[in-house]
Amino acid sequence: MKLTFLGATHEVTGSCFLLEACGKRILVDCGMEQGPDTYANVELPIKPSDVDMVLLTHAHMDHSGKLPLLYKNGFHGQVFSTAPTADLCEIMLRDSAHIQMFEAEWKNRKGKRAGREAVEPLYDMDDAIGVLSCFVRCDYKKEVRIAEGMCIQFIDAGHLLGSASIEVWIAENGVEKKIVFSGDIGNLNQPLIRDPQYPESADYVVMESTYGDRSHDAPVDYAIALAEVIQRTFDRGGNVVVPSFAVGRTQEMLYFIRRIKEEGLVHGHDGFEVWVDSPLAIEATNIFREHMWSSFDDEAVALIERGVNPIGFAGLRTSVTSDDSRAINENAQPKVILSASGMCDAGRIKHHLKHNLWRKESTILFVGYQAHGTLGRALLEGAQHVKLFGEEIEVHAEICRLPGISGHADNQGLMRWIQSFQKKPQKVFVVHGEDTVCELFTSRLQNELGLDAYAPYSGTEFDLARNQFIHQSEGVRIQKPVQAAAAAKVSKVFAKLVAAGQRLVGVIRKNEGGANRDLEKFTREIHALCDKWER
Repeated sequence: MKLTFLGATHEVTGSCFLLEACGKRILVDCGMEQGPDTYANVELPIKPSDVDMVLLTHAHMDHSGKLPLLYKNGFHGQVFSTAPTADLCEIMLRDSAHIQMFEAEWKNRKGKRAGREAVEPLYDMDDAIGVLSCFVRCDYKKEVRIAEGMCIQFIDAGHLLGSASIEVWIAENGVEKKIVFSGDIGNLNQPLIRDPQYPESADYVVMESTYGDRSHDAPVDYAIALAEVIQRTFDRGGNVVVPSFAVGRTQEMLYFIRRIKEEGLVHGHDGFEVWVDSPLAIEATNIFREHMWSSFDDEAVALIERGVNPIGFAGLRTSVTSDDSRAINENAQPKVILSASGMCDAGRIKHHLKHNLWRKESTILFVGYQAHGTLGRALLEGAQHVKLFGEEIEVHAEICRLPGISGHADNQGLMRWIQSFQKKPQKVFVVHGEDTVCELFTSRLQNELGLDAYAPYSGTEFDLARNQFIHQSEGVRIQKPVQAAAAAKVSKVFAKLVAAGQRLVGVIRKNEGGANRDLEKFTREIHALCDKWER
C-alpha cells in the first residue's frame, strides 16, 4: 500500500501520483508540465505497460496531457473519469496531439536546412485516439469497484465541467485505509458550474495549494466589471482582446456577455460582435451545451428552463479557419475577441496581440492565472515592448485584469475544504503549488489547524499501511542562471518570514476569549515588534 509522488510537487503543473495497492498499479492523473519548471521530476518507476489503470481528476492538460504518451509507451488499461471529463479529453487530447505533430514538423523543416537530425513528436493522433478508447465514464457520488479490495468515488470539485476530487477506499492484508485526492478545488459562486462538494473523511489527503498564499479580490459583479471595460474600449474605437483558456474560462465569459447584452449594460454599441477565435474553444462550448442539464448550477439551469441558452446570444461569431481568424482584425469595427491560449504563449492569441498591443484604443483583458515566464505575466507586470513573430511591438494598449475571477479556491477556500473533514487525517500531502506556496500553505495547516502536513518532492514514497515514509526525496533544482538562483533563495527566506507571520495569526486566533490583561500585553508586544521593523 504505497504512494509515490511524481509530478506537481513544489510546482503547479504536471500532476501525477502512483498508487500501488491490492496488486494494482494506479496512476492518479498523468499531466503535462506547462511553463518554466523549478524542479526535475523523477521518471515513472515502472513500465507504462505495467500501469493497470488511471484515475483522472479533470481534463486540463496539466492533469491529462501525458495520457497519449503513456499509451504510446505501452499502457492499455482503463482510464476512469466523469463523463464530461471524458468528452473534454476527446477534444483536448486530439488538439494536443495536433500541436505536437505540427511543432515537430516545423522543427524538422528548420532542422533539415541546418543539417540537424529529425525530431519526433511527443505523441501523435493515433496515440491520442488510442488512449481515448480506454476511458470509463463514471457518475458523481457513485462508488465504483475497480479491483478486489479497492473502490473509488468521484465528487464534484467545482473547478471545471466534470472536475472531481477522488475518494479511494483500500482494504489489503487486514488493513483498511481511505485516501482523498483533491484534484483542483474550485472557487465558490462560479458561473455555470456547481460549487465544490466537500469530502468528510480520509486517512490521507493529497491536496492542491495553487492559491495557498493569497486571497482572491473581493467578489464583484463580473458582468458589470466586464461591461465597463468594453464600454470605455469601444468608446475609444478599440477592440477588447481576451486571452482566454479554451475550456472553462471562454464559456464563463460568454455567460457574462450574454447578460451584458440582455440587460443593455454597454451603451451606444448595440449589436456588437463577439468572436471566439479558437477551434478548441468552439468544440468545448458545444460540450458544455451537451452537459447543461446534468452539470450546470441552479442559476444556469433556471435560464435553460426559461428557454435561454446561458452561453449563446445574438452577435456571437466563431472563427475556425486561419482565413476567418485573419479577417477579424481586417474589420475596423470595435469587437470583443476571445482567443487562446490563456497565457499568450501559443496559438491565435499572439496574432491578435500583434494587431492590437500597439493600439492605444484597444484593451488586453486578462481573465485567468498567468504563470511566471509567460508573455501574459510579462504584460501584466508592465512590459513596454514584446517580440511577436520576430517583430518588436510597442505596448500602448490598456492592460488590465478582471478582478477576482478564478477557477481555483483561494487560501480561505482551501482551508474551508480541508476543515470539512470531520476527523483529522493522519497526514495531508500538499502539492500543486509554486515552491514557496507549498511551504507556506503546509506551515499554515500545521500551525493553525494542527495537521500533520508535508509538502513532498518528486520521488518521495510513502507507506500508507504503516503511516511512514519509505523515502523522502530532496528537490533537485533545474539549473538556472546565478541571478535567478539567488533570487529564488531570497524568495525562500521571505517565504519563511511570511509563514512565521501566518503562525502568529494562528496564535492570535487561539487566544480569542482570553483574559483582557493577557491580551493587552500580547498586543503591546506585537506593536513593539512592528515598531522595531518599521524603522
